[in-house]
Amino acid sequence: MEEQKTKKTFSSFYDKYYKLFLILPAMAIIFSLIYMFFFYSTNGDLFYKDFSLTGGTSITILGKIDGSSLKNSLSDKLDGLNTIVVYDISTREQTALIVQTKTDTEEVKKILESYLGYSLDGENSSVEFISSALGQSFYQQLLIAIFVSFFLMASVIFLIFRNFVPSFAVIISAFADILMTMVAVNLLGIKISGAGIVAFLMLIGYSVDTDILLTNRLLKRYHEGTINTALFGAFKTGMTMTLAALLAIIFALIVSSFFSVVLTQIFTILMIGLFLDIFNTWITNASLLKWHLEKK
Repeated sequence: MEEQKTKKTFSSFYDKYYKLFLILPAMAIIFSLIYMFFFYSTNGDLFYKDFSLTGGTSITILGKIDGSSLKNSLSDKLDGLNTIVVYDISTREQTALIVQTKTDTEEVKKILESYLGYSLDGENSSVEFISSALGQSFYQQLLIAIFVSFFLMASVIFLIFRNFVPSFAVIISAFADILMTMVAVNLLGIKISGAGIVAFLMLIGYSVDTDILLTNRLLKRYHEGTINTALFGAFKTGMTMTLAALLAIIFALIVSSFFSVVLTQIFTILMIGLFLDIFNTWITNASLLKWHLEKK
């Protein structure tokens, strides 16, 4: 009895204010678009790119070397310097330090040898070089893959629902997930690798999952009762799916942080995107659908 009373109170509150709820995502999307415009104007790109996309020299030095001290000492000598500590999975002891920079390979070796006090050879280090042209080409191909995937996703959504408003609600929610996640990643200063862009591709699938569930439930079942009844039913199922995925990703993020920078970046982006998906699905998409169905 108490549960029914609570539901009725919330339903009454939601009926009264759900249109006002749309102000929040509208403001968030406008802020995100303005931020990305200024970010692109300043940096000439959609996000910060790491070594795998910009190209340059990567030298892996075996042994226990303080990455922070090296970075502080050589950041003014090596262009775009970044350091990554490599740990042993079982013992959690440092086994190597990866130094990444845009500076020429030979010059990097001389500067590092001067800092370390010994010569770098095939026994205590390994060198990798990626040309900037190759990194840029790879980056452009990944961006094209994201745009094509989003376009195909939008096309399939329109084919499934064959109704502009529900289809638009799903697409705008998925777009907002990608856009806001990109803003969050930039604000955190994360340098995106090829794996990070793949995470955005995965996020497209995660984003539309609960949106399609919500839209399908409401369009098929709202005439069986009230719109709110169908909405709350979809909410229970959708939140169960999202929270289960979030728990799995958070656990994977904690584990991967001990041994893989690549996996850590993928799971970080997915975690941010799924949190934002809760906001965009159950406020943006749900409010647009309810408004549309009430007009019908």
